[in-house]
Amino acid sequence: MGRGEMRAGDGDRKQVADQLKTALDEGRLDLNEYDERVQRAYGAKTYGDLDGLLDDLPGTVPVQHSQIQPAAPPAPPVAAGASTPAYGENPRQWLGGYAGVVALCTLIWLFTMVASQHWIYPWPVWMLIPLVLGFFGQRFGRGR
Repeated sequence: MGRGEMRAGDGDRKQVADQLKTALDEGRLDLNEYDERVQRAYGAKTYGDLDGLLDDLPGTVPVQHSQIQPAAPPAPPVAAGASTPAYGENPRQWLGGYAGVVALCTLIWLFTMVASQHWIYPWPVWMLIPLVLGFFGQRFGRGR
């Protein structure tokens, strides 16, 4: 059984109708041609009936002549000795965001302590540890 004798499904008819709608929207078909071709597409029983509906439209490639396009080539690998700029190369990139979080938590702690009128354990101090370690790691780490 050849392609022209194989039964076309509803999805195949809809796909052709969608391509015809795109051609109409782009001005490659007038309304009368579009109506006629859509009626033929939805009335098609086999792939052979669908094949001729898109052949003369520019920008569409019949299934028999379609080709697989290769994917874009991958990015070249980084050389072994080359250093790639890491996030946080400039401490201000990460220092500002995390320092803002620490400042907000400190304000919440301060307002809570003032509102309760008694001493509350200073939990925001623990948030300073990653900030200090990160800062010194950026300044003095990585063999500088």
